Amino acid sequence: MINPFFKNNGPFKINDILSFLNLSNTNIYKSDLIYDVADLNSAKKNELTFFHSKKYSLIANKTKASYCLTLKSLKDYLPKECKKIFVDNVLLSISEITSKFYPDAINDNFDDTVKNINELKFKNRIKHGLNILVGDNVKIGTNCSIGHNSIIEKNVIIGSNCSIGSNTIIRNTIIEDNVNILDGCVIGKKGFGFLPNNKKNIRYPHIGIVIIGENSEIGCGSTIDRGSMSNTVIGKNTFLDNQVHIAHNNKIGDNCIIAGQVGIAGSSRLGNNVMIGGQAGISGHLIVGNNVQIGGGSGVIKDIPDNTRVIGYPSRDLRQFLKDYK
Repeated sequence: MINPFFKNNGPFKINDILSFLNLSNTNIYKSDLIYDVADLNSAKKNELTFFHSKKYSLIANKTKASYCLTLKSLKDYLPKECKKIFVDNVLLSISEITSKFYPDAINDNFDDTVKNINELKFKNRIKHGLNILVGDNVKIGTNCSIGHNSIIEKNVIIGSNCSIGSNTIIRNTIIEDNVNILDGCVIGKKGFGFLPNNKKNIRYPHIGIVIIGENSEIGCGSTIDRGSMSNTVIGKNTFLDNQVHIAHNNKIGDNCIIAGQVGIAGSSRLGNNVMIGGQAGISGHLIVGNNVQIGGGSGVIKDIPDNTRVIGYPSRDLRQFLKDYK
């Protein structure tokens, strides 16, 4: 389970899963039990995954999942031992099944379990401002502080020597030691994940969490969305400037520096020692290598290899950019 907080309603028999999807070929499957859903990378035996694009063929070939929702045109990319369930719309189907396993992951209503910190065990061991609310299943380490009007909603773990600013909301998040979260941040809410539909856009359940590595800092007004089918991860000693948006499923490496107003769309991976200038935008499902520098205002729409400096829109090698604009 990628999220230790959400309740998993499984296991379900594979025949029940097929029934949820209104598939008629249930007689060719036995009553195997499926215990969880996960992405191609993290899925294990007796779990269900999904594979919808050739872009993920190398990952699909190594998946450990027992079953996979996919298209007939993609079946040969999957291991022989992974049983294929063919559907017309992979993303819609995995959304429906995920909702069965984790019905509480669809909506993000306010946390009605919160209490004023003065009513809780934290009041005498945490330096805190006024009007601090804390929900159920929250753990906070030693030598921490929380600023005025902040809400630590249910399902949060905060390490030691951490500082949480004022007017900040945190849920479904694990924060390691020595992390600073500045004022006005929103961390752990669901991401902008939905399936466009002519009549009604279908929200995708976000069953992941946010993990922020030790010695990191999140600047004022920044937003970090929790993952959908995997976790959103901020590496250790990584610093985000003010008003940065990290979308769902992103993996940010160690020792990265991300300047103000940068936006990173969902499911991208940044390596270690990445530096990004202000107001740059990174599209989703990309891989940015180690030791990469991205100039301010750049638009990144394709993968960037290690040890590269890029700038512009679309972003290109810095030397080529300077040559073009001499």
